[in-house]
Amino acid sequence: MKRMRPLIKTAEYIKSLTDIKDEPEAMPQILLIGRSNVGKSSFINSLTNRKNLARISNTPGKTLALNFYLLNQNFYLVDAPGYGYAKRSKTIQKTFIEMIENYLLHAPHLKMVCILIDFKVGPTKDDLETYAFVKSLDIDIVIVATKKDKINKTLQKRQESNIKEILGHPKNFFAISNTTKENISIVSDFFISNITEE
Repeated sequence: MKRMRPLIKTAEYIKSLTDIKDEPEAMPQILLIGRSNVGKSSFINSLTNRKNLARISNTPGKTLALNFYLLNQNFYLVDAPGYGYAKRSKTIQKTFIEMIENYLLHAPHLKMVCILIDFKVGPTKDDLETYAFVKSLDIDIVIVATKKDKINKTLQKRQESNIKEILGHPKNFFAISNTTKENISIVSDFFISNITEE
């Protein structure tokens, strides 16, 4: 079986911002969004094959801004603050929601939104509300279900079917593991193929 070559060859952190008007130079962007403990930082590190590109914290909710990572020198992965973190004050939660909505509505170079959900937990109320909002904007969406390895292999197929059913059978869906790296290269291939096809 032919082994897939690593498609993301270069990756670097560029800047953090809270307002899209401060974005770096114009390039296509993929937004990563998900609950605070869904494993976004681990996913970024797995995707880019870097151990510490995105800082992984034992305390969820540490991402306070939109973090821009330049991949392959031709597109940005934008890591958004995690939602659903109960220990944040309502004022801070409201500020984060407004920042993300402002980005989604006004980012001129946004090409795709990647919504991360927990494969073991399944879509939460927050996940479903976020998914519905992004769908209403007519932006390309990919669902990435993290922590697939946390479910017994004999139950994985059923869990995947359940998640797809709840989400209304999304067009683009991948179940991955940041621990075993399962399907990471497939997601990488999907990003590269869809972000550079224009």
